[in-house]
Amino acid sequence: MKSRTAKAQDATVTDPALVKRAVKAAALGNAMEWFDFGVYSYIAVTLGKVFFPSGNPTAQLLSTFGAFAAAFLVRPLGGMVFGPLGDRVGRQKVLALTMIMMAAGTFAIGLIPSYATIGVGAPILLLVARLVQGFSTGGEYAGASTFIAEYAPDKRRGFLGSWLEFGTLAGYIGGAGLVTLMTALLSADDLTSWGWRIPFLIAGPMGLIGLYLRLRLEETPAFAAEVAKAEKDRPKVPLREMITGQWRALLLCVGLVLVFNVTDYMLLSYMPSYLTGQLHYDETHGLLVVLGVMALMMIVQPFAGALTDRVGRRPVIAAGCAGFLLLSVPALLLIREGSLLAVALGMGALGLLLVCFTASMPSALPALFPTKVRYGSLSIGFNVSVSLFGGTTPLVVTALIGATGNMMMPAYYMMAAAVIGGFAVWRMTESAGRPLPGSAPSVAARDH
Repeated sequence: MKSRTAKAQDATVTDPALVKRAVKAAALGNAMEWFDFGVYSYIAVTLGKVFFPSGNPTAQLLSTFGAFAAAFLVRPLGGMVFGPLGDRVGRQKVLALTMIMMAAGTFAIGLIPSYATIGVGAPILLLVARLVQGFSTGGEYAGASTFIAEYAPDKRRGFLGSWLEFGTLAGYIGGAGLVTLMTALLSADDLTSWGWRIPFLIAGPMGLIGLYLRLRLEETPAFAAEVAKAEKDRPKVPLREMITGQWRALLLCVGLVLVFNVTDYMLLSYMPSYLTGQLHYDETHGLLVVLGVMALMMIVQPFAGALTDRVGRRPVIAAGCAGFLLLSVPALLLIREGSLLAVALGMGALGLLLVCFTASMPSALPALFPTKVRYGSLSIGFNVSVSLFGGTTPLVVTALIGATGNMMMPAYYMMAAAVIGGFAVWRMTESAGRPLPGSAPSVAARDH
């Protein structure tokens, strides 16, 4: 396929139509990952009844979330495999592979027989499917953000990158909204016997659409330029070099991803159970508030992304860190007040602060690393941070509340993350409007 990018006056000139297609293909994969996340989180009680022995609802739920958490444990392994592979054979090929694996893992869950049918084989198969999902996810976010960043013109990288997290929010709302709708329409028996399978089986057609879009894409101009430097294929970069050779950028990446994901998982994953379990808030209203907050974030997301192109990534991320440091306690006090308006205001404030990260990180993180190790180093830093800090947030905060009896622990935890993120922002270099490290300047055809 002939590339529709061109070199002119030492700059890469990109075709806007091709860039738009690349953004759509990358965002759809992220949407599918979080569609599964939303479905699994919102239907966990039903899955516990289907896949684990009856008798103890709490044990069933813990077992279900244990299988969910297992996916986080293998994410760094997936990052260490897919990241270096993406730097070796190309971003497009690896992103097509992760799409196939994600779709297959999610679709397979919808086909697994129940515990009542095949006994202990059911939870084992569920765990295997979750491990496949987690392994593939290890290469997804870093690859998708790298793909968009390397395609985007320098002046619009923030705006175009923000659509990646737009896909995240859309996928989560789609998954959670579908489960909420099914719970309202189906009886408890129908949901347990067959209804729970529907959201997982939908992943099959979604995956095929995403795979089609990704297979139609060309390789990114930045990677193509790296290949052109070598006589044949890309020289292999050792995994050790991706870590030791990039240790400063990796530390910054871990710090930025920490504040991004601790606040993300706190708001979107932990808060529904905090509202119901700790504050005894009505479950349906709690879920609807969270979905409403995500819808608000989707509306603001592209505008915030465009803002990072004008004022820079650092000021926007720094504003988010300062906001969480100063407003986490007031926001949680509002949420604890309990009325629907107070909860909505508190959650809405946290959601708007979170947009400072969701709009900035897809363009800021790839800019930390040079082209030859970008996919690999970003995969390692991102997934290690998510696994250690982001994915463990609900568990750690629940344990802290249990140990101290202090219901304000979620606010304190977000404030601690904001301090670490603020230090990382202070040490990072501004990347807005500038070429990616190791790449030529990139401009849109109409700007050339």
